[in-house]
Amino acid sequence: QVQLVESGGGLVQPGGSLRLSCSAARTMFSFNAVGWYRQAPGQQRAMVAIRPNWGSSHYNDSVMGRFTVSRDNAKNTVDLQMNNLKPEDTAVYYCYGRDSVQEYWGQGTQVTVSS
Repeated sequence: QVQLVESGGGLVQPGGSLRLSCSAARTMFSFNAVGWYRQAPGQQRAMVAIRPNWGSSHYNDSVMGRFTVSRDNAKNTVDLQMNNLKPEDTAVYYCYGRDSVQEYWGQGTQVTVSS
C-alpha cells in the first residue's frame, strides 16, 4: 500500500495563502498523475488540481489563477500553493496519486478560511 502523507493545513484569513505538501513513500515518477482533491462538509469530494507526468496541469475552475500544483519527482513530493484564499475554499484536502493499477489517497488535512 502506497503512503501519501499531507502537511501544511490550518486556519487562514480570507485573502491569505497556504502551501500544502504531500510526500510519497515511493518515487513520485511511478505515478501517472498526482494532485489534490478536497471535500467540504455535506459535499462530494472534488478535484482541485492534477499534475500528470507529462502535459499540462488541470485545475478546478473555482481555483484557476489562485492555486498552483507542482511536483518534484526527485523529492517525491507534490505541493499545492494556494493564494487569495476564500471562505468557500474551506475543506479537507486530500493528496491523490494514480498509477496503471489503482488510485491512492492521503489521510487529508483541514484547511479553514475564516476571519
